[in-house]
Amino acid sequence: MLTVANIDLYYSAAIALKGVSLQAGLGEVTCLLGRNGVGKTSLLRAIIGHHPIRSGKIQWDGADITSLRPYERARRGIAYVPQGREIFPLLTVQENLETGFAVLPRGKKQVLDEIYDLFPVLRSMLKRRGGDLSGGQQQQLAIARALVMKPRLLLLDEPTEGIQPSIIKDIGRVIALLAARGDMAIVLVEQYFDFARELANRIAVMDRGEIIINDLTERLDPEIVRSHIAV
Repeated sequence: MLTVANIDLYYSAAIALKGVSLQAGLGEVTCLLGRNGVGKTSLLRAIIGHHPIRSGKIQWDGADITSLRPYERARRGIAYVPQGREIFPLLTVQENLETGFAVLPRGKKQVLDEIYDLFPVLRSMLKRRGGDLSGGQQQQLAIARALVMKPRLLLLDEPTEGIQPSIIKDIGRVIALLAARGDMAIVLVEQYFDFARELANRIAVMDRGEIIINDLTERLDPEIVRSHIAV
């Protein structure tokens, strides 16, 4: 289980996260909802280690990882798909996938057929440059690259942003399949409540750097949630 306990995060003198606590278990999807700028991405970056926290603790798989560097957290099975995808535009699809090998032991550096089963379009595009793919295809590539690492904790930052509805459905299907296997915890940042409600076991709503709602999905009042995320 991932346990984020009462963390504070600052950018210079500005506070980005204040007393945030969150848990995510294997076989579950935990979704973070909220308006732009409320701290959702900052929380993911704190978990992956891109920004040091001022106070609090982050634990994963029974160990305190608060002081570990990002590559050390990646080696412990934590993968991050950033907002905006951030694939390598001049590398081919195959080369982008192989960047996920960095954290794997030498004998396990291979792209499993399961990746192509989840994202069939990538199999036919292995020699194409990442920058030549559509936005939706790049998003699939970004998720596939993270899965090459064989993670046990997958952090997804707004994977539906700016892509066509058909691929949004494909991504939702993949997230549901990964969660159903029971060996991966998934933390999903979203702005679309309906998409989140279909997938999430638990939903946390953020506002001004704090979590103001955190409960099982079936126990939440949809209208109250929507009132906190509407622009």
